Amino acid sequence: MKETTTNKKIYYHVAWFIIAIMVLGLIIDNPRLDDHDIVFIAHSIQVLILSVCLLLYPRYDTAILRWIIITAASFLCYTLFLFYPETSTTFIFLCLIPALAILYFDTKLFYFTLLVNYLSVVIIFATILLIDGLQYPFVEEDMIGNIFNFTASQIIVYFIFSITNGRMKKQQVYYEQVQHSERLKTTGQLAAAVAHEIRNPLTVVKGFLQFFEQDSSFSEERKEHIALMIDELNTAEEVISQFLTVAKPDKENVTEHVNVGAVLRSVTDLLHSYGLLHDNRIELEVTGDCTIAANNMELKQLLINLIKNAIEASNIGEKVQVIAGRERDFVVINVIDYGRGMTEMEVASLGTPFYSLKSKGTGLGMMICFNIIEKFKGTIDFESSIGQGTTITIRFPAC
Repeated sequence: MKETTTNKKIYYHVAWFIIAIMVLGLIIDNPRLDDHDIVFIAHSIQVLILSVCLLLYPRYDTAILRWIIITAASFLCYTLFLFYPETSTTFIFLCLIPALAILYFDTKLFYFTLLVNYLSVVIIFATILLIDGLQYPFVEEDMIGNIFNFTASQIIVYFIFSITNGRMKKQQVYYEQVQHSERLKTTGQLAAAVAHEIRNPLTVVKGFLQFFEQDSSFSEERKEHIALMIDELNTAEEVISQFLTVAKPDKENVTEHVNVGAVLRSVTDLLHSYGLLHDNRIELEVTGDCTIAANNMELKQLLINLIKNAIEASNIGEKVQVIAGRERDFVVINVIDYGRGMTEMEVASLGTPFYSLKSKGTGLGMMICFNIIEKFKGTIDFESSIGQGTTITIRFPAC
């Protein structure tokens, strides 16, 4: 909160400084100030519009306002260049118009501004060259040199944007990794603190309920109630087991050469009957040498979780495709379902403790999947859209 307030203060200081410069440029030694002609009025209105937009931006941080600010700044720069030909330095403003879009980290806005600005300047230069009577001596005397200089300036601005944008993406990835680590740390601490203490009384309660379930003095209706309580206790024990899996320190990264095709055949055979419960079939396709360095049991746990989720996300009668193959130095596994799909926000939240799209889900299963993939230097990507299904792509370095 403090950092946000500080950033806003810096922004307002810079904005007021820019506004002050624009106002001084409007009233100090302006050859059109005494005449108050239409150019001076238009110049004044543009300064007012841009000033208001700059001051409103922190409060209304929207894409539309960013486009308005860049448009207003562009019109102001072109006004200074076209209607103040005696001031040759206004040409510099035209070179810097795309740089304004970098400040807002808007990729579409930057490329659009870069393209439109370059075409506009070329058209203006051509007009100056072809039409007699236009007084722009600093352009006419070295037209080719000005075009080359302007082109070079746009290339420099483009490289600045590319480098800045690349660093921002890396920072975003780093920030997501830090968030993920914090989630794991929080979940692990919570698990270590309460899991064992909860499991012990649950075991006692479950044991007595199983004993009562076998007691003939209880009616069938009462036994059904007891069976339901046992099922819920089993669910609670499963959640605790997932907690312990996340919290368990596993410093030894024991790996072996694992045949992904063999593991997938074992997993799909295991989940075949589970798929039949929902009338879903699993289609498996394995091509090429799919050997990776991993732990067989953990890889199987990973694939069971993902394929089981795909089955549960599918509609009745739909298929789930599992495709594995070799792509250069990687083994790629795709798990494809044609179910409800997910929004971008839902995909971004996967792996968060206690976040799940299932009514009785805990989100810990997906977190464990992320841990296993990271442990064996793999990556996982989700491609999903509502009503179209989800494609999960896992990549592991091949042996």
